Amino acid sequence: MYRDNDFVYEAIGALEDIAKVPIEVQSSRDSFDILMHIKGEEFRGIARRNVKNMTYGVLHSSLENEKNRNTILIADHLPRKIASQLKENGYNYLDGGGNAFIQGGSFFILVEGKKSILNRKSNQGRLFQEAGLKLLLLLISNPELLTKSYRYLAEKTNISLGAVSIVFNELEAQHFLIRDGKQRVLKNKSELLSRWVQGYSEIIKPKIFKKRMRTIGNESIMQRAKDNPDLEIYCGGEIGGHILTNHLISQNVVLYSNDDHHMLGKRLLLVPDDQGNVEIRSRFWSDEVNVAGDNLAPKLVIYGDLISSGNIRNIETAQRILENGL
Repeated sequence: MYRDNDFVYEAIGALEDIAKVPIEVQSSRDSFDILMHIKGEEFRGIARRNVKNMTYGVLHSSLENEKNRNTILIADHLPRKIASQLKENGYNYLDGGGNAFIQGGSFFILVEGKKSILNRKSNQGRLFQEAGLKLLLLLISNPELLTKSYRYLAEKTNISLGAVSIVFNELEAQHFLIRDGKQRVLKNKSELLSRWVQGYSEIIKPKIFKKRMRTIGNESIMQRAKDNPDLEIYCGGEIGGHILTNHLISQNVVLYSNDDHHMLGKRLLLVPDDQGNVEIRSRFWSDEVNVAGDNLAPKLVIYGDLISSGNIRNIETAQRILENGL
């Protein structure tokens, strides 16, 4: 996929959502920009940005040689007049809103009247919103996944294909990403981590809060978690910091779990208490994200918990985690 053509993933994702048809994609650097497989048929995608500034004649001349070769013109936005002309002359097309005219040997897709998603302000600035923060957590925790396809990353983070494309574009535009052929490398990590922690604190943490409780008895939460291996329990915050660095005596407890909090309370000997030292949150990361150890949250989440607490000792512990590598 050529660097400036990432918008095609937004278009493909939009069509998948509208038509409920899975589309397999494969980047290419041949005479076309992407290979698409729809219902078992292969199509060559040719990406064109700023079609609104082109005439139908210009498009016609560039597509004529491909007319009988299962080609799809993929545009960021297609004016209605040009879309109509393409359809009348039998040229397949797809735009950023999911508008499409695609003729296959065994199927036909026609979508009209959808506003191009790429023109909506709500799709701008995804990098440090919820979708971008979840994707960054995966990429920072598992840097080897930077080379994976957008579709793979979308599936592993449960965010849209288009959102993945936008986040990568913004990473590059804000100088957090270098591309070298098929390789991608994160840079300016210090600032990126700082922005991630801020977004995590302001956007994700309020959404995943479930219950505040307190412990009964003296046994450690970590031991209680180990005694209940059938439960989904990941410790963050001060417990995570203590285990990773041995620099902190944990007093407050952060537990991540998608199990019912009533069951967690019963099994871990916790009781509801609005002033309690145990905060239960929903787990928000995917199975693909590396955790810091058994019953521990990912290192970046633990780091974020400690930094955002405002406690000096916690911040010192977070710095030690950072120095040992996230």
